[in-house]
Amino acid sequence: MPDNILVIACGALAREIETLKQVNGWQHLHLKCVDAALHNTPDAIPARIEAILEQTAHQYEQRFVAYADCGTGGRLDAVLAKWHVARLPGAHCYEFFATPEIFHPMAQAEPGTFYLTDFLVRHFDRLVIEALKLDCHPELRDMIFGHYTRVVYLAQTDNAGLREQAATAAAQLALPLEIIQSGMGLLETSLAEQVLRFANIPEARHAAY
Repeated sequence: MPDNILVIACGALAREIETLKQVNGWQHLHLKCVDAALHNTPDAIPARIEAILEQTAHQYEQRFVAYADCGTGGRLDAVLAKWHVARLPGAHCYEFFATPEIFHPMAQAEPGTFYLTDFLVRHFDRLVIEALKLDCHPELRDMIFGHYTRVVYLAQTDNAGLREQAATAAAQLALPLEIIQSGMGLLETSLAEQVLRFANIPEARHAAY
């Protein structure tokens, strides 16, 4: 028998989605995460998502994909259209956390911006310093980040420890830091829309989608 809503999410959003689930009492929302490391090989994301959609085809009343385009160049959208499944809006998590109204002018005003989220702050050493081998070859820093002008931390939570870690990360890149308290942005509103549409409004469960 179908079991409400499945959210297929990038692992980088797991903590935030679990928090929203608990705060809002969305016990009928089930979460299946995909390794965030796939962002290093975005061409693999559509096939991984499609495999999960195929596996769960008869288990849930509604499914939703908590990814933006994430570098797939529209290929993820092609998969989702085939399965009639929606996703988060925008090109990447920075856009849906900040919201397009804030992100686009900010990005246009200063294109050389390196963005952080709570997840990236927590895993900065592993995903940036170690992945780019800056721990072994610090001379690569200026080659890789020489054209960047600042770090912007889009903070999902008001956490002094994460702010300190973000400051350390910016210092490692020799860039100034700006912190914007973005909150959950469109992640929260998009999930709430799915919950309202397919959980709290019975007739919507049977509507064409």
